[in-house]
Amino acid sequence: MPDSNRATRHATERSEELFAEAQHILVGGVNSPVRAFRSVGGTPLVMVRGSGARIEDADGNSYLDYVGSWGPLILGHTHPAVVAAVADQAARGTSFGMTSQLEIELARLIARAMPAVEMLRFVSSGTEAAMSAARLARAATGRPLLVKFSGCYHGHADPFLSEAGSGLATLGIPASPGVPQEIAALTLNLPYNNAEAVERAFGEHPGRIAAVFVEPIAANMGVVLPEGHYLRDLRAITERHGALLVFDEVITGFRVAHGGAQALYGIRPDLTILGKIIGGGLPAAAYGGRRDLMQQVAPLGQVYQAGTLSGNPLAMRAGIETLQKLAQHGFYETLHQRGRRLAEGISALIARRHLPCCLNAAGALATLFFTPGPVRNFADARRSDTAEYARFFHRMLERGIFLAPSQFEAMFVSAAHTEEDIDCTLAACAESLAA
Repeated sequence: MPDSNRATRHATERSEELFAEAQHILVGGVNSPVRAFRSVGGTPLVMVRGSGARIEDADGNSYLDYVGSWGPLILGHTHPAVVAAVADQAARGTSFGMTSQLEIELARLIARAMPAVEMLRFVSSGTEAAMSAARLARAATGRPLLVKFSGCYHGHADPFLSEAGSGLATLGIPASPGVPQEIAALTLNLPYNNAEAVERAFGEHPGRIAAVFVEPIAANMGVVLPEGHYLRDLRAITERHGALLVFDEVITGFRVAHGGAQALYGIRPDLTILGKIIGGGLPAAAYGGRRDLMQQVAPLGQVYQAGTLSGNPLAMRAGIETLQKLAQHGFYETLHQRGRRLAEGISALIARRHLPCCLNAAGALATLFFTPGPVRNFADARRSDTAEYARFFHRMLERGIFLAPSQFEAMFVSAAHTEEDIDCTLAACAESLAA
C-alpha cells in the first residue's frame, strides 16, 4: 500500500473569505444545510472544479472525493462524454417548456432497467418526486396516512420531515417548525428493519394507510441494509392490506445495481422514486410505477403535478449519457470491486485496532459509524460518537480525503476512483484512526 499524503495544514484563507461573503447573502452561507460543516466544525470548503475522482477548493487544495455531489456522480466529475453531451445540448437549447425526444429516450432507459416502472413523470428533485408520489398514493387509495421509517429521508416536503435522516439527523432536528401538527399526524414513523411494527400499524389504523415509503437500502442515516426478509415482508403486508409500497431509490437507483435495489432484492414496488444518478450530475428526478397508478396523474387523471423545468433537456442529455455508460458490460462488477476493497480495508483496520466502530457497506456505498454496532436502524445509528467522527473527518481532510461532513451520510465510490486511490484512502484511514 503506497503512503498516503501526510497530514498537512491546508490553506483555507480564500474559502474563509468566500464563506464570509456567502453568509451575508445566502442563508447560513449555503444552499443545503449539511454543507455548512455545523456537525464537524471548521471552515466549509468552497469548491471551484472537479475532475475524475478529485475536487479542488478555492485555495487550490486537491482532495479525493467520496461525496460525489451526494451520489449523482457515479462516473466521477466532468466525465468527457457527459460534458460533451451537455455542451452539445446547450448549443441546441437549454429549455423548451415542451416535450423533447430526450425525455422519451431517458424514460425508456429507466423503464428497461426497472420493469416495475411502466410509466414515469420527470421532475427536478427527489423532494418533488416523493411529494408527488405521496399525493398519488393517497388519491389512488382514498386513504390519508403514510408510513415511513425513522432515519429514512424522502426529501423536505411536509409529510416526511419527522424523524428523518440526512440533514435533519446531522443537525439533530427531530422535525421542522412550519409543519402543522395536523399534517405531521398523518405520517406514522416506525423503526427500520421491523416488519412486525408495520403489521401492528395496519392493525391499529385499518383501511387508513395509503402507502409505505421506504429506502430499500437506507443511506440517509448512514448506510443501513435491510435484514432477512424485511423488504419481502413489506411487499406482502402492503398487498394484504390494499396499500402501496413505494421504494425511494433516489440514492440506490442505478447505484447498487443497474436496476436499483428492487433488482438486487427481487422486489417489485408499486411506485419508485428516482433522482441523483438519472440526471448525470444535473438536476433531475422522477416518480413512476404501475401504469394504472401513473395514469391517474394529470393530464390523464385528476392528480395534479407540474413543473416548468421538468424533463430539462440538459439534464436529460446528461442522464442518457450516464445510463448508457452504466449499461456497459462489467461496469458494476468493477465499481463494486473497488467499493468492497475500500470497505474490507477499513473493516480490517477497525478489527486490528479493536476500535469501537463498525462499517456498513452495499456495493459502492459505505458508512463508518463511530459506535461498536451493529447498526440496523436509526436508534443504533444515533448512538454514534459524532464528535469522534468530526475528528476523523478532519484527519482525513488533512490527508487529502474528502468525506461527507456528517456521520449520517454515505461514502460514494465512483467509477473514476482507481486502485491507487483506494490504496491512498486506506493509508490515510489507517493514519487517521491511529492519530
